[in-house]
Amino acid sequence: MPAPNRALITAAAADLLRTLQDRHGALMFHQSGGCCDGSSPMCYPDGDFVVGDRDVLLAVFDVGDGVPVWISGPQFDAWKHTQLVIDVVPGRGGGFSLEAPEGKRFLSRGRAFTDEENRALAGETVVTGAAYERGERPVSSGTHVVAEGVDACPMPLR
Repeated sequence: MPAPNRALITAAAADLLRTLQDRHGALMFHQSGGCCDGSSPMCYPDGDFVVGDRDVLLAVFDVGDGVPVWISGPQFDAWKHTQLVIDVVPGRGGGFSLEAPEGKRFLSRGRAFTDEENRALAGETVVTGAAYERGERPVSSGTHVVAEGVDACPMPLR
């Protein structure tokens, strides 16, 4: 079994990301570790958020020219068994994420990897900020775009 992508994005979130790329140029995500914004995917112009040497690159979304998705090393250690799914919902999130003026906010959903997926991922080396600077990139298993969040991450019924 090929290793699954560590991060996915819904089609609606990818559409918003394309709009933001048209307006702001190259973009990046950093999965916030908490504090004022809770645990939110923050979208910045590429390079506006300084990626640390120990931050982990989860994926480069195949949206536009590519959008890297980062998470701090300690947070990755807690989430490494979880696939991150970035979705978009109505409302304003906190902080400085670029979608805030659009009346929408990016939202992280998560799905625990199966035992088989975890075994496949165990054989892969994660790409850190330092490795990225040396030119390393994560392995991709096809597109990162899913139609809806429920396609990758089952959601409870209301």
